[in-house]
Amino acid sequence: MKMTKIKNSFFQRDVLEICPELLGKILVRKFDDGIIKKYKITEIEAYKGEKDLACHASKGRTKRTEIMYHDGGFIYVYLIYGIHWMLNIVTSIENHPQAILIRGIENFNGPGKLGKELKIDNSFYGENLENSTNIWIENNDEKIEFSVAKRIGIEYAGEFWKNKFWRFFIK
Repeated sequence: MKMTKIKNSFFQRDVLEICPELLGKILVRKFDDGIIKKYKITEIEAYKGEKDLACHASKGRTKRTEIMYHDGGFIYVYLIYGIHWMLNIVTSIENHPQAILIRGIENFNGPGKLGKELKIDNSFYGENLENSTNIWIENNDEKIEFSVAKRIGIEYAGEFWKNKFWRFFIK
């Protein structure tokens, strides 16, 4: 089966429509030494705009969140606890900030471990997945079954938002 790079138009839809379709796709990373590694996406979380109090865009348009206000298909990264880079993919259309946090890839569960394995840092902020030679996503025709659950680590967002079943993972 020939893998094809996913176009940005795939990401220019509602985050909750994209999430089930993104599971099982292949995240490809070309490292500085030229080595290319491929990883199946196994777990993700949806963040849906300014009204979602768990979404960084809930604080409005800032230097940090600027890329979330672009059309889908770009990388949004941020640092937590001063040590872990979180890898996100911007979704939706311009001025409708949504994103998918990549929480797990095959053999690497947890967004901090994933960021370390992929050697993610601030230089990935704003990277265009369709045009990038460093990181992209490829189609995978494998049929997968998934489950949903509450998002993790967002107690600050309040009862309504922390109880959304917007975490998707392969069974």
